[in-house]
Amino acid sequence: MGKWTADYYFVLLYMNCDLNVAKMPVRKYRRDTSEVSCCMKYVIFAFNVIFWVLGLGVLAIGVWAWTEKDTFRNLTRLTNIALDPAFILILIGTVTFIIGFTGCVGALRENTCLLSAYAIFLGILLLLEMTTTILGFIFKDWIKNQATGGFQAFIIHYREDPDQQNLIDWIQEDWLQCCGIEGPKDWDRNNYFNCSSRDVGSREACGVPFSCCKRKPNEIIKNKQCGYDVRKPGYLVDRLIFSSQPGEHNIFERGCLRALAEWFEVNFVAVGAVGITVAVLQQYDVAKIINDKGCVQAGEEWMERNLLIVAGIAVATAFLQILGICFAHNLRADIFAQKSKWH
Repeated sequence: MGKWTADYYFVLLYMNCDLNVAKMPVRKYRRDTSEVSCCMKYVIFAFNVIFWVLGLGVLAIGVWAWTEKDTFRNLTRLTNIALDPAFILILIGTVTFIIGFTGCVGALRENTCLLSAYAIFLGILLLLEMTTTILGFIFKDWIKNQATGGFQAFIIHYREDPDQQNLIDWIQEDWLQCCGIEGPKDWDRNNYFNCSSRDVGSREACGVPFSCCKRKPNEIIKNKQCGYDVRKPGYLVDRLIFSSQPGEHNIFERGCLRALAEWFEVNFVAVGAVGITVAVLQQYDVAKIINDKGCVQAGEEWMERNLLIVAGIAVATAFLQILGICFAHNLRADIFAQKSKWH
């Protein structure tokens, strides 16, 4: 009898436990579906892979330019490294490559250290751009003096560095359509174009580079000798008398000097009047052949004409950099949120 009582007691206890369990409220756990934003991740990756490749290309061009000039073996050729176009390309390419690499790999591998470095680099670059812009407006005269000094160095070493030569030709011919710093006379600083170089046989003496010449309508082949003798005294008279181009005065030929002398004797007064007129209008006529405006003045006028465009590009660049910083921080926050679930 005692055995059955004990068994009955345990059965009732088991049934009571089951009933209590059945009455307990069931807790529903919601599955956490949060994850790293793939859209943000691949936007940062795609945007920076472009800059990564672009920076690598610019860096390769700069290194190739230095290799062609044999600069690595003879660094003394760098008269002013800050004005060397190849060095500027190497510097820009290196900075672009590093920023693109940290952003690209950091986003793809979800590496928080590289993303932090990417955001810091962009922040430093943005700060430097803002500082440069503000200081540019405050110290405008100082910047103008530095630009003048740099252009003087370009003129002095025009024939010594092909990169500087191509750069100054592009500035004078294609960008600003100018000549020299204040005008064509500034090319007297160069040994080849100095008027005294005529004594040592320089054909370019008292001339200017071809990039100073104004383009003629429908010109197909550029005349590389168009700047010869344009600063030579009496250039206009020589051009009027001895030019053989169509539409210009071609009055006398070689072998007629005696007839020419007799003609001058008969028309002495008229020749004097024409000579004075030619002397007065000489600068005007030379200005038709070459650009007589200095590149510093032309640069200031270009900046005034395109101030809104330059400002718009600067604002757009700053906006993209700020956007990149925000994206990098958001992606880092997503990565840290996922890592917190691992512990």
